[in-house]
Amino acid sequence: MAIKVVLAADEALTREALAELLQLPGDIEVVAHTGRGDGVLGLVNGHQAGLALLDVHMPGRNGIEVAEQLNRERPGFPVVILTCDARPGHLQRAFKAGVRGILTKETSIRELSRVIREVHAGGRHIPAELVTEMLAVGENPLTAREAEILKAAEDGRPLSAIASQLHLSPGTVRNHIHSAIHKLKVGNRISAVHAASRAGWI
Repeated sequence: MAIKVVLAADEALTREALAELLQLPGDIEVVAHTGRGDGVLGLVNGHQAGLALLDVHMPGRNGIEVAEQLNRERPGFPVVILTCDARPGHLQRAFKAGVRGILTKETSIRELSRVIREVHAGGRHIPAELVTEMLAVGENPLTAREAEILKAAEDGRPLSAIASQLHLSPGTVRNHIHSAIHKLKVGNRISAVHAASRAGWI
């Protein structure tokens, strides 16, 4: 039987081309595809899919967040991640979410098809150079709350607006930002946001 795949990628042209090309050999069937991450779980369940192929960058939920959701709701469900910028923080979160396949977008369709079959059969495909880069950066030093606050600060909004959004006091937000600045060894909030974003921790 063909491997039933749900494909999620934000760019329609890329998504539709992948859906067509993956099905050419005949043993992979793209049963549904979407440009948003927040509908993936419903598509997986509704189509009784056997694997999810996820782009990292998507509206609604990004690919890592979708993998984390699938791991909570369907532990062990096979997931392959596609990324154009393999940030160490993304890789760390993907590992913790049980993702067994990670590929860059430089990968050929033939290689992607092979990895889908390998992961669906219970195998794992994580390029050695990505693992090396992840280990070189080390563990994410931020707490979940610090990462959440830095994420909310990406657009440069004032502390009061961040506090209101997250239902925290301005003092609490300020303390978490100062802690993140210290951990990331940078000089200010903007630099902390940039450093955490580059690493893939937010």
